[in-house]
Amino acid sequence: MRGRSELGVSVLLLVVGVLVLSDTLTMETVAGQRGPVGPRTVPLVVGVALLLVAVALAVDVLRGGRGEGDDGADAGAEPADWRTVALLAGIFLASAALIEPLGFPITGALLFWGSAYALGSRNAARDPLIAAVLSMATFAAFNTLLGVPLPGGPLMGVL
Repeated sequence: MRGRSELGVSVLLLVVGVLVLSDTLTMETVAGQRGPVGPRTVPLVVGVALLLVAVALAVDVLRGGRGEGDDGADAGAEPADWRTVALLAGIFLASAALIEPLGFPITGALLFWGSAYALGSRNAARDPLIAAVLSMATFAAFNTLLGVPLPGGPLMGVL
């Protein structure tokens, strides 16, 4: 089995696929909520896909296929940008804390704008406008199209 460590990935995919399928098949659903695409559809597709990929990978490895290794030439060439990581983590945590009192439209706009800022965008006129449009579009898509209610916050009367 030397040189066939990719089989471990195949086994991991197989185990995750079996877990997803077993949870999907034992999931309780309400008969009135069923339609052409119910709550079991996506997990069922994902579970089957995981099993197929696990089998395909195992067959490929057993036939002599090997993954490309990284030559490591650029590994460690640039130091990690911990400032960006810290900004993104702070923005995410602030969004999680502010979503209930401010609602999704405001918090989402702050999240989108803050992420753009942390990643280097400094256009003070364009970035907040794009963030507001993205946040409102996401809010409308979830509330209207998907039927998933998001907290509206103080804008609930306006929206």
